[in-house]
Amino acid sequence: MQYKYLTYSGIRRSLAFLLCFLGLDSFAQETPNQPFSLHFQQTVITQHKPSFAAAYSGRNSLSTASETASSLTSTLFGGLRLWKGAEAYFNPEMSGGSGLSKALGVAGFPNGETFRVGTSDPKIYIARLYLQQRFEWGDEKDTLNDDLNQIGGIVSKRYLKVTVGKYGLADFFDGNEFSHDPRSQFMNWSLMDDAAWDYPANTRGYVMGATAELGQPNWTLRFAFTMSTKQANGATWDGKLAKANTQTLEYERRYKLSGEAGTFRILAFRNNGKMGSYHLALDQRPVAPDLDATQQYGRHKYGVGISANQHFNKSLGVFARAGFNDGHTQTWYFTEVDRTASVGAVLTGSSWKRGDDQVGLAFVANGISNAHRNFLAAGGYGFMVGDGQLHYSSEMIAELYYSLNAWQNKLKISPDYQFIINPAYNADRGPVHVFGLRVHIEI
Repeated sequence: MQYKYLTYSGIRRSLAFLLCFLGLDSFAQETPNQPFSLHFQQTVITQHKPSFAAAYSGRNSLSTASETASSLTSTLFGGLRLWKGAEAYFNPEMSGGSGLSKALGVAGFPNGETFRVGTSDPKIYIARLYLQQRFEWGDEKDTLNDDLNQIGGIVSKRYLKVTVGKYGLADFFDGNEFSHDPRSQFMNWSLMDDAAWDYPANTRGYVMGATAELGQPNWTLRFAFTMSTKQANGATWDGKLAKANTQTLEYERRYKLSGEAGTFRILAFRNNGKMGSYHLALDQRPVAPDLDATQQYGRHKYGVGISANQHFNKSLGVFARAGFNDGHTQTWYFTEVDRTASVGAVLTGSSWKRGDDQVGLAFVANGISNAHRNFLAAGGYGFMVGDGQLHYSSEMIAELYYSLNAWQNKLKISPDYQFIINPAYNADRGPVHVFGLRVHIEI
């Protein structure tokens, strides 16, 4: 039995026939750009932690018992060119499984593919559905390769691009080249994005909104206005858009250092909504404070972050991040981190004749504001951490992974190890060892 029609070229021929049937074949022939893009990914991550010591545990603590947990995500990435400069994207996705201890007890959680949805049953949902319009000028051109949510073609390096719909805000912001994708790079939440950026998203990591991007040959400026959820870590959007919204701004500068490519980014954000106050929760109830009881509109969270990645040669690249938010109002979207700093390096396997393999090593330090730590020490609970009491210390994480190219850069297998000191900022718990294995296929 032959499988040639399951290849990418076979899929393209099938879609070309469909375009012809729909009367869109003339459009496809008139443009030098590809008329559509179609990709698929599946990622399975299994993690295990041995038992560890802890002086006490609370409602949101990482379990001290030996544990094994697995997650699975499958995504279909579809894109269609509509008219000049316009593209539409649609990503149905299925996810299932869970993280260790139901993704609780560590602010820098070790599996970036897990969600806090309360069930491990596989669910199918729409991850992304958005329209993108690009306006171009200038003679300097760039070639975009066909990729996930990217239709191949020739574009200008000077452009204004507007995106409207449902998407992941991290699709456009904080795109560190070496530390951004838990499906192929570091798995820890603190390494896939700036952990102190409480980036707007529902419980599965997606948001409704609009993003504008102004691009030039050496720099890019981005701005997003998005909706907020009604509850922290929630799934329902707040219709009071004037009171519940977010703004994100990022400047990206690309440069050469000794002939090698590098990028620097600075990001600022402001989230507005019906949030709780750590100070007020403690004033109202000094023991076991209730953060949700203090929620009201008119509160906000703001912060800044910087990120850089630099190639040293064709094999070695390094990166660094740092982030801060004010830490007065409750964490609403991402994870309970108010201060973060990370540094790491990625080395390809060229020197041992495995040029498509990668090994990565990174270190993270996470912290929280005084108000946040006082709230946890008094027995308060956020949506992700809370041990009932707190002997505060910075949460420290190290991660090491090896990505093995098992088949034509389409199938990659990655063993992973993470060492976590002071999980959830508690010196009375841990340290924790997490061993993982990731299998990722991308077609």
